[in-house]
Amino acid sequence: MAVALSILDLAHIGPGETAADSFTGSVDLAQRAESLGYRRIWYAEHHNMSSIASSATSVLIGHVAAHTKTIRLGAGGIMLPNHAPLTIAEQFGTLETLFPGRIDLGLGRAPGSDQKTMRALRRDPSSAETFPQDVLELQGYLSGETRIPGVNATPGAGTDVPLYILGSSLFGARLAALLGLPYSFASHFSPDALEAAVSLYRQEFQPSAQLAEPYVIAGVNVIAADTTDEAEEHFLAAKRYRVTRMLGQGREFTPEEADAILASPAGQQILQMTKYTAVGTPAEVDDYLDRFVDRSQADELIVVSAAPDRAAWRRSLELLSEVRGLVAA
Repeated sequence: MAVALSILDLAHIGPGETAADSFTGSVDLAQRAESLGYRRIWYAEHHNMSSIASSATSVLIGHVAAHTKTIRLGAGGIMLPNHAPLTIAEQFGTLETLFPGRIDLGLGRAPGSDQKTMRALRRDPSSAETFPQDVLELQGYLSGETRIPGVNATPGAGTDVPLYILGSSLFGARLAALLGLPYSFASHFSPDALEAAVSLYRQEFQPSAQLAEPYVIAGVNVIAADTTDEAEEHFLAAKRYRVTRMLGQGREFTPEEADAILASPAGQQILQMTKYTAVGTPAEVDDYLDRFVDRSQADELIVVSAAPDRAAWRRSLELLSEVRGLVAA
């Protein structure tokens, strides 16, 4: 099916790597994705995570944009409760001014961190309660029709950076529909409410200045390889890596220990997060994605890989581009 393909780059800092290595990898990935015909790459705001380098999301977007030419780049997303809307309008207004027509701004209401980190960010847990109002305030700054008299975003006003609502629940779906914004569902790690949220979004969607019809982006994990066995090996490595990252608390698990955890109730919760995962040869992945599009009713897929091996991830993107018939702009 002819749906656009995009990428969520988790900006991993792999074993033995530094943040600088991760940034180099993100630039290389973006350049390859651009040449392969992917529509966009998004980066997520996470804090106090030693394995993820995208905490200063807007800075990373600017760095990658300076080393690419045409591919869209953006936040998937900025956790708006961590920031003043004016600050985000200025940051993304600056990016849009520097790289016109290439910048997206996805918005989430989760903190992107734990409670201790939230306090270090000087944020109050109640900040999430004003998320809808903060989105409207941010939208006003970017459109040049500020909702705060006498306060304007410079740069930012009039740039009309496109906004996307990110979510994994009915709350985000309803808000995106009410505001007439595209909706991106995090089915790559929180799959349970996918169909209900997309159905609600499409039913309640109200056209806006940005968007005339509903538009859904759905996250899906993808590991394509030359053989099924090779793809399954990379997927197992990804699951083991996730066990260490989520449950290790600073320690490394052996493969045998990780497999034992995956077979436990805690491990089953981790496996549930990977419910929507395409693994196999290009043909097998292609078939899975067609079925996933039918199920999710998505207009665009944003693909994710947690495979620790960068070479495997790059090869996966190449094979996926070929089998889905992508063409570089």
